Amino acid sequence: MQGQLLCTTVVGSYPQPDWLIDRRMLGSSVPRVPARELWRIPEEFLEQAQDDATLLAVRAMEQAGVDIISDGEARRESYSNRFATALDGIDTTTPGTTVGRSGQPVTVPRVVGPIRRTRPVQVRDVAFLRRHTARRIKVTIPGPFTMSQQAQNDYYHDEESMALAYAEAVNEEIHALFAAGADVVQLDEPWMQARAEQAHRYAVTAINRALAGVQETTAVHLCFGWCQDTFSKVASHLSFT
Repeated sequence: MQGQLLCTTVVGSYPQPDWLIDRRMLGSSVPRVPARELWRIPEEFLEQAQDDATLLAVRAMEQAGVDIISDGEARRESYSNRFATALDGIDTTTPGTTVGRSGQPVTVPRVVGPIRRTRPVQVRDVAFLRRHTARRIKVTIPGPFTMSQQAQNDYYHDEESMALAYAEAVNEEIHALFAAGADVVQLDEPWMQARAEQAHRYAVTAINRALAGVQETTAVHLCFGWCQDTFSKVASHLSFT
C-alpha cells in the first residue's frame, strides 16, 4: 500500500445471487444458528455454487477498482454464524435465546461446554480467494465480544469469561488466515455499539486477546456508528489499523 494516498476496500458482504440463496427469506431476520433452508442449491453442489458466487463478487470488485478484495462473504448466512457455530462447546440443535438489537427475543446458539476451535473454519475461503486474484485480500471474522452477545451462556460463570474463550478461538483462526495468504483480517464487532456498558467492561480485553501475537495488518469494524458517550468510553482504548 506504499505510495497510495488512499486504498479502497469493502466492509461487509456482497449481495448473494438469487439463484444461490433465498434473499427474501434471508431478509426477514439475521440467522444466528445454521439455516440450511435459505440455500437454493442441493447440499452436494452447494460448495461449488458458493465458489461461483464468490468469483462473481471478486470480479465485480476488481472491475470497480477496489484495492483490497474480499470474498464477498458468499458462503455465509450471516456475518457471524458460520464461524460462531463451527466451534466446540456450541449447541445449535437445542438453541437458546437472547435479546436482539431491536429488543426482541432472538434464537441463538447455546454455549454448553468449553469453547474451542478444533478445525479451520475460513482457511479454505482465504486460500480460494488468494488463488483467484492478484490484488491484496482481506477476510472478515466475527469478533469475540459480538459472538459472546449472540449466544446463551449455559457454561461459563460470566460473560467476560465466555468472551475470552471466544477470543482464544478467534486468535487461532486469525493466525491460520494469515498463513493461508490473507493480507488483512477484519474483526466485526457491531455489538460493541449495541451493548456499550458490557463493551466498556471487557470488549477491548477480548479483542486484544484475539489479536495476541498478530503482527500483520488487522482492522476492527464497528457497525451503526457511535454516540458520543459510547465513543468516549470505548474507542479511546482501541487501535485501528
